[in-house]
Amino acid sequence: MNDFYYLDDVDKKILNILQQDSRISYSKLAKMLNLSESTIHMRVRRLRESGVIRAFTIDVNLEKVGLNVLAFVLIKADPKSYEGVLREIGNMKEVYEIYDVTGEYYALLKVRVSAKEELAKVLDRIGNMPGVTSTYTMFVLRTIKEKKMLEE
Repeated sequence: MNDFYYLDDVDKKILNILQQDSRISYSKLAKMLNLSESTIHMRVRRLRESGVIRAFTIDVNLEKVGLNVLAFVLIKADPKSYEGVLREIGNMKEVYEIYDVTGEYYALLKVRVSAKEELAKVLDRIGNMPGVTSTYTMFVLRTIKEKKMLEE
């Protein structure tokens, strides 16, 4: 079974506009695309029900609220403890994303904190978790590209 959802040109245009401003009204969206408001409502509902649209949200600039230290942390863990390690790490407010990856390391974490000292504490906490065998940390100097939107 394929979970792929085919996006036609209208769906792509709707998604593009909603990614720019998820607060736009259906009537304004309909006028922009020269479609009826009911068509827009139906298509957005279908995109939500199919899981293409997961949420209508805002994009907070985390650096502007003091979370200006970004690091990626690779984790190695005892396979028997791995699921528990992921659960514990998943409960840490400083960890924004967790990816189960292939290769030498088991997981990739995206960590955001306000200061290098706070990062050191987070790394110590992760490194001392039962089941974590090693970590490798990459401190981000600057972000060159961070794509969050589907493009047409």
